Amino acid sequence: MTKNKKVNAAILIIGNEILSGRTQDTNTTTIALWLNSIGVKVQEVRVIPDIENTIIETVNHLRKVNDYVFTTGGIGPTHDDITAQSISKAFSIKYEIHKEAYKILEAYYKPGEFNEGRQKMVWMPENAKLILNPTSGAPGFNVENVFCLPGVPSILKSMLGGLKNRIVGGDPILSHTISLQTVESEIANSLTKVQDNNLDVEIGSYPFFQAGKLGVSIVIRSEDQSKIDNCNSQILKFVNEKKIEVVDR
Repeated sequence: MTKNKKVNAAILIIGNEILSGRTQDTNTTTIALWLNSIGVKVQEVRVIPDIENTIIETVNHLRKVNDYVFTTGGIGPTHDDITAQSISKAFSIKYEIHKEAYKILEAYYKPGEFNEGRQKMVWMPENAKLILNPTSGAPGFNVENVFCLPGVPSILKSMLGGLKNRIVGGDPILSHTISLQTVESEIANSLTKVQDNNLDVEIGSYPFFQAGKLGVSIVIRSEDQSKIDNCNSQILKFVNEKKIEVVDR
């Protein structure tokens, strides 16, 4: 992959605890913001349970239609941590002890602490590349375009920096926001016309409530600053015609 190409990714959140509502997912935001900063656009986010066949089928679909897939969760020491085993089956490769991961964790834990449960975290797909973990020792891994990270947000965040040289993004995705003191229905038709005239630019409309008044933030996103500027001019034109107030947020 080279620059000046649109690069996309999918995020796959794995865990019954997310689906049950017991745990709130924040990893999507962390990964998406990081990917956006290096020119990778998130096309899709899915949340699935700790069920082997579901993981296998979902990973196999997502890796074929995206440049990158990032999974979170299911690589810990407990019985329901089945992501590594499922990824092995998705790629039809051996599930085995990763010698380098074993050495890392053996050195990380005190004598007697590297028990059977923790040793489960060194079982990975054959020839997986490690994603080092500067926070708690246990590494993640990647196979081809699939990157498997832990579900604990602080640990996941600390590991992203180690992936920078493995991810080839396109041009950085730029954005510009215009906040208006109005309601969406007032600008809907005009905004639709701007979008129709700029199909390769992403334009989003997001209501807000501030200081007791309703408003709308319009977010323009593109890899090309000139296209953002052009859309901005078209939007401000109808905003001025309608005498809508532009506000700071």
